[in-house]
Amino acid sequence: MFSYFDALTGSNSNEGTTRSRFDGWSLEERDPHVIQSLLSVGEWLYRHYFRVTTDGWHHIPTDGSMLIVGSHNGGMFAPDMLMFMVDWFRQFGLEHSVYGLMHPNVWMVPIYSQLTVKLGAVMAHPKMAIAALRRGAAVLVYPGGAEDLWRPHSLRHRIHFAGRKGFIKLALLERVPIVPAISSGAHDTLLILADYYKELRQLHDWGMPWLFGFDPMVFPIYLGLPWGLAIGPLPNIPLPVAIHTRICAPIVFERYGRAAAKDRDYVDACYEKVCNQMQLELDRLVEGRSGTGSASYL
Repeated sequence: MFSYFDALTGSNSNEGTTRSRFDGWSLEERDPHVIQSLLSVGEWLYRHYFRVTTDGWHHIPTDGSMLIVGSHNGGMFAPDMLMFMVDWFRQFGLEHSVYGLMHPNVWMVPIYSQLTVKLGAVMAHPKMAIAALRRGAAVLVYPGGAEDLWRPHSLRHRIHFAGRKGFIKLALLERVPIVPAISSGAHDTLLILADYYKELRQLHDWGMPWLFGFDPMVFPIYLGLPWGLAIGPLPNIPLPVAIHTRICAPIVFERYGRAAAKDRDYVDACYEKVCNQMQLELDRLVEGRSGTGSASYL
């Protein structure tokens, strides 16, 4: 990840962000009209299907760019992420830009990727994140990715970022606060029994090709709709479980800039700080307690 930041610092952050339509490399495809047309569906899911409760939105800075860091839950549908987006538009309207970083594998699904681009999705790459932040936008990132989405049900109340620290380097380099977003309930919309990716990876190393030519990163077995028992990261219909989302106090670090982003020990310390703070807040949420309500510093 450092090589990306070394290459980008001092360069034009918009370079390479306008290649072709709907490929995730442009900030220009976000379409408020499309967002508005889908909000009624999102509102129905929000109010009647997932019965969302939410708090902590006063922690969102009133101006300037920020990095919103979330924990993924609930399989491929990721209902907590979708309900966060509905909440965002409810709170701030359509013109307050927020961009979500989406994994490269998802761009292999053309129709879905075209829709998500119009909702504000961009390629999960430092270049796109930096370009959005330098426009003063909010950037939403879920560092745990597929491993977080498909972690076993027994780990549903654990923050799991799989050791990925690129978001820390990004925040340090661009001098932006990290605003944690946590949720409870979304990982109960299906029952993930286990993940057999290590065994699948071993078979691949012995010569078995990946289906459709890409590494799935996870291989769960889960109980859920519509399959009953499903094997692999198949799309699912989430159960109508109530979701509680919470926006936590911003985390602001003592040091910022290129030197801080290259200091591995400091990056590690910042990463642990964010994970520990988010875990503490998630524990409070699960136990039905309120958040800390104050900023955290390192």
